[in-house]
Amino acid sequence: MSHNTFGKNLRFTSFGESHGSTIGCVLDGFPPGMAITTEEIKQQLKRRATGQSRHTSQRKEKDDVQIVSGVFEGVTTGHPIALIIENTDARSKDYSNIAKQIRPGHADFSYWKKYGIRDYRGGGRSSARETTMRVAAGALARKWLKQNYNISITAWLSQLGDIHLQAGDLSKIDESPFFTGEIDRVAELDAYMDQLRKSGDSVGAKISAKACHVPAGLGEPVYGKLDAELALAMMSINATKGVEIGAGFDAVTQKGSDHRDEIIDGEFASNHAGGILAGISTGQDITLSVAFKPTSSLRIPGKSIDTDGHAIEVVTKGRHDPCVGIRATPIVEAMMALVIMDHLMRHKSQTQSTHLDK
Repeated sequence: MSHNTFGKNLRFTSFGESHGSTIGCVLDGFPPGMAITTEEIKQQLKRRATGQSRHTSQRKEKDDVQIVSGVFEGVTTGHPIALIIENTDARSKDYSNIAKQIRPGHADFSYWKKYGIRDYRGGGRSSARETTMRVAAGALARKWLKQNYNISITAWLSQLGDIHLQAGDLSKIDESPFFTGEIDRVAELDAYMDQLRKSGDSVGAKISAKACHVPAGLGEPVYGKLDAELALAMMSINATKGVEIGAGFDAVTQKGSDHRDEIIDGEFASNHAGGILAGISTGQDITLSVAFKPTSSLRIPGKSIDTDGHAIEVVTKGRHDPCVGIRATPIVEAMMALVIMDHLMRHKSQTQSTHLDK
């Protein structure tokens, strides 16, 4: 399988499957000299982890990350950073009954048609388990961005099914299982998810995010647009079905006189562009939203076929999230960090000369 790498100057490659022995990644091009510990990485992994509430999959992985290269005496060396995590709570037997079944809404059909073979254990490579390594690598990128440019990245749940949420107090998003700053609405979200889980169904979600203190000038006007590469990164996350930058689809109903971000006394009066104009950052907060579909792993029977073409009825067992979008919050942050760091490195290499010793 190709295309497991993204980024230009900062290149991220992941490997492994949901029920394989190990998942891992290589982060190549990371600058030398930054102190990092496994505990710092684990802090971000805990935010993404399953089994932390009754509203997520009860698979409980230790996510005991190991740094196997690229760090010496606690400091990055400039060489490829390799991270690995062992899968310790995979229950492959939960999927033995679907070895020949094509689960509707899953990657089963498209994988089968493309490769002629698929790892049916938890979705194999298409499983969200792969995103663990994105969060691990993102932990390094987030620290580098904060130390070198004071850039902070925050994502939050802005919609759960038909429940719309405001940003609220973003300093409290880790105090609830929903990554919401509206702490006073957690009971409402709890009740909604309890009812959904009892019904055996699932629902989608929208995650919004912003990056603060991003300098102006990042990105390119044609094929290296910052917003295009952010959208690509978000669309690469499992279950993503839509990405908005700034006003997004609301721009359809806006008048040009409202949508344009006027500049008054040297300051932007609004930010409908999401901090990016012509693919290049403006220095404002970069804002985006990501739509996640409802999971297709349901106890409710669904019609499909098996690999022999016979009509069947599928009921998915095992441990699954009734809303996969909730746990996507730290994944969105990680992907945003990796893209912005990559663009900062690209910008510096293009616009600032470096005098090397001869």
